Amino acid sequence: MALSFDCDHETFELGTGRAAVGRLGWGEFGRRKGVPRILDTLDRHGVRATMFVPAVAGLIDPDAMRPITRAGHEIGVHGWIHEANNRLDRETERDLMQRARDALRDLTGTEPVGHRAAHWDLSPNTIELVAELGFAYDSSMMADDDCYELLSDGKATGVVEIPVDWVRDDAVYLLFNREPNTRPWTPPADVFDIFRREFDAAFDEGGLCQLVMHPFVIGYRSRIWILDRLIEHAKSRGNVWFPTHAELAEWVISENAYEPRTTR
Repeated sequence: MALSFDCDHETFELGTGRAAVGRLGWGEFGRRKGVPRILDTLDRHGVRATMFVPAVAGLIDPDAMRPITRAGHEIGVHGWIHEANNRLDRETERDLMQRARDALRDLTGTEPVGHRAAHWDLSPNTIELVAELGFAYDSSMMADDDCYELLSDGKATGVVEIPVDWVRDDAVYLLFNREPNTRPWTPPADVFDIFRREFDAAFDEGGLCQLVMHPFVIGYRSRIWILDRLIEHAKSRGNVWFPTHAELAEWVISENAYEPRTTR
């Protein structure tokens, strides 16, 4: 089971070009309360995870990054300011991707090896740039349940895709948003049931269960139990590995445990 958390914080608002004070405070909740609750839950279970952080979210409060790295969790690139890649030209996208990685390296002391596009929104250049900049893996695509190698213009990139999907994302069920107009429509118990069923099927197949959660979505008192119970349930099934995404990508490469699939 590969757990990931998109720490968008204030950039969930700033990345849209807006700066509504209330929504910035909502993003701040993710840092102030959501992340500590997530870290506490992971620590109690002895599980590590991957946190994808827009660089600006890290720069707003560098001190908030330290508990994450001290606990041994991975930090991955999640854009400069949670920008939409498909609105960028190649030069700008490359510059922001490089700047984001450099900023996170300076903040954490470790160069990120993983990339996740904000909104899972890729331009025609994104995969080529991820490979060009030497990332080990991407985690933005949805072509499989298990890891696969990305191709660019029909050529193998060597980049591992650790696939995501909306069905394994807490925001789909629990996010409140005015634009676009979305409202929480699924009770937390039902979200847990969906995630549990995803894990059980992956376990039975001997495959990967990868999950995406957000501190300002899952981090509320009435929802954090989902993470706690899910880890507890996974451990009850037997021998389950909880790798960071970087560890998973390293294993996939060392075992050649993927199939090549085209991106475009």
